[in-house]
Amino acid sequence: MIVNKFTYRILFALLFCSIQATGIDLYAQQITSKADSIINVPQARKHRIDSSTPQQKMSTADSLEKVNKKNMKEIGSPLKIDQSAMLTDSLSKQKPVFIPNSGRATWMAAIFPGGGQIYNRKYWKLPIIYGGLIACTYALSFNNKYYKDYSQAYLDLMDSNDNTKSYMNFLSPGYVVAGKEDWLKKVFKQKKDSYRRYRDLSIFSFIGVYLVSIIDAYVDAELSNFDISPDIGLQINPAVINDNHSSKNALGVQCSIKF
Repeated sequence: MIVNKFTYRILFALLFCSIQATGIDLYAQQITSKADSIINVPQARKHRIDSSTPQQKMSTADSLEKVNKKNMKEIGSPLKIDQSAMLTDSLSKQKPVFIPNSGRATWMAAIFPGGGQIYNRKYWKLPIIYGGLIACTYALSFNNKYYKDYSQAYLDLMDSNDNTKSYMNFLSPGYVVAGKEDWLKKVFKQKKDSYRRYRDLSIFSFIGVYLVSIIDAYVDAELSNFDISPDIGLQINPAVINDNHSSKNALGVQCSIKF
């Protein structure tokens, strides 16, 4: 009976110890789980990120590899300069190119001599134009004066009035006209006709210079923006000429103009 009581006590003590150990273990697990939830939040996120599928991991790795290769190429490539930006900046700093209007240049040259050249900004042509016009004007005035003088002398020589002797201005003092009237009439008529022809030529020359100034102003304005390539040239090359009448070919020289 005593043995049995002692046995019961031992069993009860063991049961009590096991219950306490179980409670302590549960309490320790609760504390550990709370600490993990507070401290290991990044690990949880990492766990969620790592929980992606293998295909997503492979695509991410490929994209990262492409980005790395692109960065390595940009690092290894030479420095690229934006030529368009530089060209835009240089053009913005330059003055705008003046392109004349051919119609306006023609009208200005027609209204005012040399006006087209002034509009086209070809001032070096003005001395040529004005020099030609002044020369023609002087020739017109000179020839017209002598034409009138010889015409009047010829008329005075033809009439029978002794008071009209303007022809004597062309003869030396003391010159005897008697018996030489026919010869003098012929000479004065030739002089009169010659100066009249010279006067008419002077008028046509004046008109010609005026028209040339107008044409020059028009052509100059039209060709102001005409781009002449430096590749223009004449090329002479050997060539084989096909004869349609016979089956034989002939050697020749081919001339071509390159624009």
